[in-house]
Amino acid sequence: MTTFHRGRRLRATPELRSIVRETAPLLVEDLIMPYFVVETDDKGFRKEIGSMPGQFQLSLAELEKQVEKAVDTGLKSVILFGIPDLKDEYASGAYAEDGIVQQAVRLLKHRWPKLYVITDVCLCEYMKHGHCGILMPDGEVLNDATLPLLAQTAVSHAAAGADMVAPSDMMDGRVAAIREALDEGGLMTTPIMSYAVKYASAYYGPFREAAESAPSCGDRKSYQMDPGNAREALLEAFADLEEGADALIVKPAGPYSDIIRTVRDNTSVPLCAYQVSGEYSMIRAAGLNGWIDERAVMMESLTGLKRAGADMIITYFTETILREGLAR
Repeated sequence: MTTFHRGRRLRATPELRSIVRETAPLLVEDLIMPYFVVETDDKGFRKEIGSMPGQFQLSLAELEKQVEKAVDTGLKSVILFGIPDLKDEYASGAYAEDGIVQQAVRLLKHRWPKLYVITDVCLCEYMKHGHCGILMPDGEVLNDATLPLLAQTAVSHAAAGADMVAPSDMMDGRVAAIREALDEGGLMTTPIMSYAVKYASAYYGPFREAAESAPSCGDRKSYQMDPGNAREALLEAFADLEEGADALIVKPAGPYSDIIRTVRDNTSVPLCAYQVSGEYSMIRAAGLNGWIDERAVMMESLTGLKRAGADMIITYFTETILREGLAR
């Protein structure tokens, strides 16, 4: 009798498929929801982001309302992005004691002390030119001169009550600068989750509308990674770990699942995948047009990130997943 592999034996019923499933289902604790908070006198300000249907720019008051609904459905973690009312050449709004992110952190931690609040540490939203560092007239983004501003920003976030800071600027040496500044400021217990492996990706397009952070000149390819490079991901990850990072982020997520797996296999710290705006917008738009089963594709995309090795996922689908009870 001819014998062959009968893989279908272990796929026969939902119960059996559940028992033998290799990748655990999504957990509520896996998910981090991004929010865009705007510095404005209009307490009712709530503006849908055109390229990201279902996502909004929010005033502080509207942020509180939005987070309240999400917390009621099980939200555990957020990451905050700020949009100031004024921008300048030194991103002063990023590290102002009363900056918009600092205000948002205080608000959320006062209302929900156990809500885990992460802050994105970058300068692009606060710079007139939209770059992540100090810009020279010839278009060069200065690396070392930018580090003190990033460190000051991280300290101001932590002093306001942020549970974790997440530098996303991709300046060399910024993790070391931030770690030193936090420690000197008595904030030794504040962890750093570094955007260690961040590519210069076209998938960020919608985010730049959401955060109002598109560069007014040039691009970010001189400091964000080349999409064609894989080995370089480990160099960046190891460098940030040596400088004091406690956790790492790979960004974008889906198109870089091979990178997630590489980093996971070669490091032991918590690893986060950022399912970025373009990934969200493509799934959302196709779903709204009836071209795909949005719910199924959403869940499959996130399962793929866990399968690749992500411990945590920053995703704009977090509220939807919690509201529909799709995470345990």
